[in-house]
Amino acid sequence: MFVALADPTRRSLLTRLATHGAASATMLARELPVTRQAVVQHLAVLDAAGLTRGRREGREVRHAVRPEALTAAAGWMTRIAARWDERLAAIAALAEE
Repeated sequence: MFVALADPTRRSLLTRLATHGAASATMLARELPVTRQAVVQHLAVLDAAGLTRGRREGREVRHAVRPEALTAAAGWMTRIAARWDERLAAIAALAEE
């Protein structure tokens, strides 16, 4: 998931989908300085990471954000941040002694 989010174009696609809802690769490519084929490849990476899902609607595939994946990642990051806060507080307490 974090490898997928490391690319600025994929983050832009994810933000656009989260903000404006489901869209086709063609619609998304209109808003970015990359080709439709590049958008399709980026969407495949986001889909493989579990961040989006594509659903066929007639001749188009519309892509949407999978919020459950982001919620799980945010929960993990919150737990890691809490552990670091505890460690830093312990270091600060030792430094004050």
